Amino acid sequence: MPAMEKSCGADLERAARPTEETSASSAQTLNTDTDTENDYAKPQLWSLQSVFTLHPTPKKGYDLPFWHKAVILFIVSWMTLAVTFSSTSLLPATPEIAAEFATTTEIINVTNAGVLLAMGFSSLIWGPLNQLIGRRVAYQLAISVLCGCSVGAACAGDMRVFTAMRVLGGLTGTGFMVTGQTVLADCFPPTVRGTAVGFFMAGTVSGPAIGPCIGGIIVTFASWRNIYWVQVAMTGFGLVLAVLFVPELTSVDAKAHPVEATVEPSNQLRTILYAFNPMRVFKLWIYPNIFLADLTCGLLSTFQYAILTSARSIFNPRFHLSSALVSGLFYLAPGAGFLVGSIVGGRLSDRTVKRYMAKRNGTRLPQDRLNSGLITLLGILPAGALVYGWTLQEGKGGMAVPIIAAFFGGCGLMGSFNGLNTYAAEALPHRRSEVISGKYIIQYLFSAGSSAAVDPLIGAIGVGWTFTICVFFSIAGGGLVMLITRWGVDMQRWVQRKTGVDP
Repeated sequence: MPAMEKSCGADLERAARPTEETSASSAQTLNTDTDTENDYAKPQLWSLQSVFTLHPTPKKGYDLPFWHKAVILFIVSWMTLAVTFSSTSLLPATPEIAAEFATTTEIINVTNAGVLLAMGFSSLIWGPLNQLIGRRVAYQLAISVLCGCSVGAACAGDMRVFTAMRVLGGLTGTGFMVTGQTVLADCFPPTVRGTAVGFFMAGTVSGPAIGPCIGGIIVTFASWRNIYWVQVAMTGFGLVLAVLFVPELTSVDAKAHPVEATVEPSNQLRTILYAFNPMRVFKLWIYPNIFLADLTCGLLSTFQYAILTSARSIFNPRFHLSSALVSGLFYLAPGAGFLVGSIVGGRLSDRTVKRYMAKRNGTRLPQDRLNSGLITLLGILPAGALVYGWTLQEGKGGMAVPIIAAFFGGCGLMGSFNGLNTYAAEALPHRRSEVISGKYIIQYLFSAGSSAAVDPLIGAIGVGWTFTICVFFSIAGGGLVMLITRWGVDMQRWVQRKTGVDP
C-alpha cells in the first residue's frame, strides 16, 4: 500500500480499504478477513414472523438474497419518489391554490420554500429516532406521518392548516433519503453501490418530474386536492411494502467505531438528548472534504429548483399557454434527463472506482468515484443551462430548443449528483448517516432559497442571467470536486492531526 494510505488515521483506513465493506467474491477488491466472511456466511431467511416483530433480529444486508435486495431498493426509491412528488406536484396548481385561499402565487412559492427547509432539517429528527427505536420502526413511522399529513392537506379549509400540513409532511423528507442511502450501503458492496444509488436516485429525481406533470393533469380536469389523495395512495402502498420487506439491518461498519459504546450515556434522558444533539451532524463539517462535497450539492440544487419552480411562469406567457396541463408536460424533459443522468452516472461511478482500484492493486479511496462527475459538472450541465436560459431570454428556437436543453441539463445535474451522494456514504463509513444528513441540510437550504428567489430574480435580471448564475455555481462546484479528488485524503488526515478528532 502506498505510503500515503499507511500514514492515514484509522478512519481513513476504513474509508479507503474495501475489506471493510465488500464481498469476498469481488475480483477487484482486497480479500476480506476470516471473521467477516464467517459473519456473512449464513443465509438470511425471510419469514412472516419477522415481518410483524417489533424488534426483529438484525440481518446482515450483504448476505440477503438478490431478490430481497432488489425489493428493498425499489421500496426506498419509491418512498423518495413519494416525498419529492409531494414537494413539487403543486407547482402547476399554484395559481388555483392561491385563488382558493385568497392569497398570491408568491406566498405559495414561499410556502414551498418552507417545505424544502423542513425537508432539509428533517434528518435531525429521523436520524436519532433510527438509533432510539430502530431503523425499521422509524421508517414505518415516517411513512405513516407523511400519509397522515397528505390527508390533512387534502382536507385543509384555510391557508394556515394547509401550510401546517405541508410543513409537517416535509419534516419526513430527507429522513427517507438518509435512511434509504444508509440501507443501500449496508446491502450493496462498494463496487456496485454506485449503480444501486443510481437506481435509488431515480425515485428522488422522478418525483420532481412526474409530480408537476400529474399535478398539471389533475388540476386541469379536477380539484387540486386530488393531488394529495394520490399522495395518500402512494404513501399507503409504500407503508405496506416497508412492513413486509424492509428488515432491521446490521451496519457493515458496526465494529468500526467502538467510541460510541464507551461514551453513550447510561441515563435514559441523557441518551435521548445525546441522540438528538445536532452537533453530531454539524461537527463533521470540520472535515473540508465533507463540507466541500456538501456545498457542491447545494450549488447544484439551485439549478434543479430554479428550473422546476419557474417553468410555468416562464413558458405560459412566452408561448401563450393557458393550461396547466401543457406547462405540466414540460417537466417531463428535465425529469427524463434526471432519470437518465442518475442511472448512467451510477454506472460510470462504479466503473471509475474499479479503474482506480486496478491502478492501486485493489486499494479503494472514496473520492475516486468523484472523477466520474467532472465532465457533467464542467461541461454538460453548464451548456444545458446556458442554452435553456438564453434561448428563452431571446425567444430563439421555439419550445423545442429549451426543452432539449432542459433534458441535457437534467442529465448533467444527476450525473454529477450520483458520485457526490455515494461519496457522502463512504467518506466516513461508520458515521454515514450523520454525513448524509449534513449533506441534505445544506442541499435543501440552497433548494429553498432557489425556490423562493427564482421568480423575483427572473423578473429583475431576466431568464438568461438567472441561469447563468446557475452555470457559475456548477463550475465552482466542479472546482471543489477537483480539490476533493486530489487532496481528500490529506484533508481528513490534516483535521485528525490538528484537532485529534476521531468522530
